[in-house]
Amino acid sequence: MRRSRIDIIIDVLEVAKMGANKTSVVYKTNLNFKLADKYLELLQNQGLVENRTDKYITTDKGKVFLEKAKEITLQL
Repeated sequence: MRRSRIDIIIDVLEVAKMGANKTSVVYKTNLNFKLADKYLELLQNQGLVENRTDKYITTDKGKVFLEKAKEITLQL
């Protein structure tokens, strides 16, 4: 079964909560590098993830978004 975009975003934000390099994001979210780049760029542009010395870290705004997104997906 295919994951929705919001499911992938939740996975990426969850992995980046503790800080993760791009390779960790790829393996832990089961994405390829091209898709991981796409989602990481999207999340950075929205201010949900920061890139600090090749580590992606979920911002406070990203953590709030993550909790809201989890609530919404649980209700579906």
